[in-house]
Amino acid sequence: MTADIEGSLHAFLCRRSPATRYASFDYCFNYFQDARDAQETAGLARGDQLELSCLHLGFYLASWGMMRGRGGLHGRSLQELVQVVQAIANEPAATWELDVPGYSETGIGAVLALADRINAAYTFTASPVLITKTMLGVFGCIPAFDRFFRLGFGGAALDRATLTMISDFYTANKSALHAARIPTLDFTTATDTRRCYTQAKIIDMIFFQEGYRRTGKVRD
Repeated sequence: MTADIEGSLHAFLCRRSPATRYASFDYCFNYFQDARDAQETAGLARGDQLELSCLHLGFYLASWGMMRGRGGLHGRSLQELVQVVQAIANEPAATWELDVPGYSETGIGAVLALADRINAAYTFTASPVLITKTMLGVFGCIPAFDRFFRLGFGGAALDRATLTMISDFYTANKSALHAARIPTLDFTTATDTRRCYTQAKIIDMIFFQEGYRRTGKVRD
């Protein structure tokens, strides 16, 4: 599995700005990771915080195409995300540590088990795209298996074989991937934060862009 790591990341980031949809990931990820850093993830589903958590997750998912007809959330209100946020708030600290560098046999099993719990939290059978986009936006632990990623990566299923391939790509390109330290954007200041993208997010961007390029698209 090969990819133009530097070129793909540069091309992707050229389309990211505080007002474009790509930044919706940053704002959602920052929100949930702020709770993690404060060791207050359980509070994500308490009182007024529950609605705010649903709004953050919901806008990110909508911005990333999940409110379209085939996105799974079409025709549903914000209430659909209540059980999802409750499931997120119940996750142990170990879940928030998951990322591609930890894709050992046990780590891959933990990611797949998390995917099952996220799927079960939706009131319908969620697609792998919706499940992985939810996991990426909150935990940053897996790429989003959307059309462009699958095209760039050469296919992707929510299974052990695909996660092993992602792990193999990471291992073969570890130095280049870790050199790409990309900070998230802050909503209030529109400037870089001290929080950097996870390795799963970086790999997501690389193969999203590879797939994007193969379609011949010149703008989003």
